[in-house]
Amino acid sequence: MVTLADARRIIAAAEVKAAEIGQPMNIAVADAGGNLVSHVRMDGAWIGSIDISIKKAFTSRAFDIATKDLAEHSQSGNQFFGIHASNDGRIMIFAGGIPLKKDGKVVGAIGVSGGSGEQDHAVAEAGAAAF
Repeated sequence: MVTLADARRIIAAAEVKAAEIGQPMNIAVADAGGNLVSHVRMDGAWIGSIDISIKKAFTSRAFDIATKDLAEHSQSGNQFFGIHASNDGRIMIFAGGIPLKKDGKVVGAIGVSGGSGEQDHAVAEAGAAAF
């Protein structure tokens, strides 16, 4: 289970990393059902990335995979090509979503958006590490 206290701790750690790299981010944390627990839009973060961060968290939990890894498998000719069109367009196939695990079981996810894919993933990793 991902509690609000967990989500706040995860987001705080992600915010520290985003500030460290100088890139304001949208940071979302979802529970085991892929439902939003908490979201933060850092000052100056793109408003277009609010929805993307939430959808990255959903995607990562829905498929229990980092969105960075799903992106690799969803390119033309690969096994998940076209997956982004499923789930009423809620699937994000670029870096920034990471599952949250407790005792080896996925119990939620973090989604980050606002920078390059590499930056989004690094901030998501920092948040996930705080869980």
